[in-house]
Amino acid sequence: MVGKWPYFLISFQNRTCYAWQPLAYHNNKKEAMTKTNQNDYWIHRWGAPYFGINAKGHVFVKPYANGCEGDLYELVDSLVQRGIEAPILIRFDDITCDRISYLQGAFKAAIDEFDYQNTYCLAFPIKVNPQCQVVELIEQTGQHLQLSLEVGSKPELLAVMTFSENLEALLLCNGYKDAEYIELALMARKLGRRSIIIIEQPYELPMVLEVASRLNVEAEIGFRMKLSNKGAGRWQTSGGDLAKFGLSTHEIVLCLEELEKANKKDWLKLLHFHIGSQITSIQAIKKALSEASRMYAELAALCPSLCYFDAGGGLGIDYDGSKTTADSSMNYSVEEYARDVVAAIGAACDKSNLPHPILITESGRALVAHHAILITEVIDVAPILDPVDKLDPPPTDHEILSALYELYENLTPAGCQEALHDANELKEAVLESFMYGDLSLFERAYGEKVYWHLVAKIYHLSKEFSHIPEDIEKLSEVLYDTYFCNFSVFQSLPDSWAIDQLFPVMPIHRLNEEPTRRAILADMSCDSDGKIDRFVGKREIERQLLLHQPNKSPYYLGIFLVGAYQEILGGLHNLFGDANAVHVELESNGQWKIKHVVEGDTNEEVLSYVQYNAQQILKQMRVLIEKALRAGRLTQAESAKVQRKFKESLESYTYLTV
Repeated sequence: MVGKWPYFLISFQNRTCYAWQPLAYHNNKKEAMTKTNQNDYWIHRWGAPYFGINAKGHVFVKPYANGCEGDLYELVDSLVQRGIEAPILIRFDDITCDRISYLQGAFKAAIDEFDYQNTYCLAFPIKVNPQCQVVELIEQTGQHLQLSLEVGSKPELLAVMTFSENLEALLLCNGYKDAEYIELALMARKLGRRSIIIIEQPYELPMVLEVASRLNVEAEIGFRMKLSNKGAGRWQTSGGDLAKFGLSTHEIVLCLEELEKANKKDWLKLLHFHIGSQITSIQAIKKALSEASRMYAELAALCPSLCYFDAGGGLGIDYDGSKTTADSSMNYSVEEYARDVVAAIGAACDKSNLPHPILITESGRALVAHHAILITEVIDVAPILDPVDKLDPPPTDHEILSALYELYENLTPAGCQEALHDANELKEAVLESFMYGDLSLFERAYGEKVYWHLVAKIYHLSKEFSHIPEDIEKLSEVLYDTYFCNFSVFQSLPDSWAIDQLFPVMPIHRLNEEPTRRAILADMSCDSDGKIDRFVGKREIERQLLLHQPNKSPYYLGIFLVGAYQEILGGLHNLFGDANAVHVELESNGQWKIKHVVEGDTNEEVLSYVQYNAQQILKQMRVLIEKALRAGRLTQAESAKVQRKFKESLESYTYLTV
């Protein structure tokens, strides 16, 4: 039992009484207990093992568990000095290499544990991040592992047909297919690539049979089964009876009959299923594996050529570090996932006395999400008004302004809730009086200023309460600063806007200082949706982020785990283009090595995407300049300056120059 008095805590638990202790003491103790975790932005949860905070108060990057650390802030500072301006997407190639080893190692351990009699092959679905430098790195790093590539369209197939020198590496061809797609996939076989065409719709199999006959090539195919079981999380509709892709059981039987009729049953090499991206619950995975393993056993008994079990994608990323079934988390580890895949298909094959197949997973998100960080710079702040020691008196003796002033000056902790109710009523009165001409512009401005000072003071005083009334507690939803950042949500974080994906956000420096401002982030687009107002919290999503008071130095924020999907899904809202991208490696002495710099879009480039011709624009500008010269609006010197500046702007970065 806890008393309601503001300065005393009384407990009768276990017949012991603790009294006469100021609540401020308990609040301070609670703050001290949580301060460390709040100040590190929970990086120890979502950032391990790659990110942490060093003694300088900077974020460090540690690409390998047993390797050295690199200072992220020092890297950003060096890039800016080289003229590479924010926003900057930094890709840590070493992390990508480590993720390949980590995923491969988890399956190797599971194979050893369950005495599984075959191997594991990681496949990268290039839709997750089709940037050429990323795909090339993954393909080259995984060559000794025979890492496979998965494509879902003709452009993706064309992009990687010529990549690999390892001709045993699989080229998995998914997605909707026409005759040209199938012909390209079969041509790849003639070139030495081992392409497997995965049948996802019944109409595709007759086309494969016809094109293969015409090209005189023996195909290898797979079936994508449509699971009755669904996944868990935001993309759970990728599975189930009404899923977009896959063959139903009835359609699989028809396809088997068609293969047998054509005497091509030996073409069937692979069974594939997919129950959605970012699967949050291991139970959904277990159910899917049980169903798919049983289907594999039935098909393998009919078609001994079947030798690959492709569990698809869906391996999650713990974006918030909570280890829960929340949409941005997962309640299992990579190791548990690997053990469940190996155990399920192994047990099904043992029960039917069948050979164990080669295992494949298409874990794209788990492979590349960690490797990229978006760096943005805070360029302006719109602060909320804080409590002040002494207010300026009202500019006039208007009764509404006087009432607001007296509320502020006479506010006590005991009267906070009533004062809030009165303040809200007076705020409405200020607006109505202004609309009817009873308040001037300056009087309205004063009234609004006092109101915001007042609600901030009420919220501040309420921290001394043992119980905060609901209407006062809700003030936290409106009492925040807006930090304007040089980037576009729509271009660089489209999932944050479109599906409320949660990405960890934190300053990359000043972390040895106490953050004192509660804020949301706003981007540079002319759109109210161009903001981030959902942040990683202790248990639940936080609506504001603790940030530092700006000073004269640049203030950089990092948005982490953005390596999957974000670049390719980005849009050109307001014609903000791709950000500058930099590939880096960490050398053994802790120094950064810049491998590639991919310059962000210029204004000229983004204009061309929407069918504007830069040369035509320059020509039209020259016509306008000539008219201005004849009219006397420009001098000769001014005309040269305008033309030069206009051309420079066409060739410059689409984002703001700070």
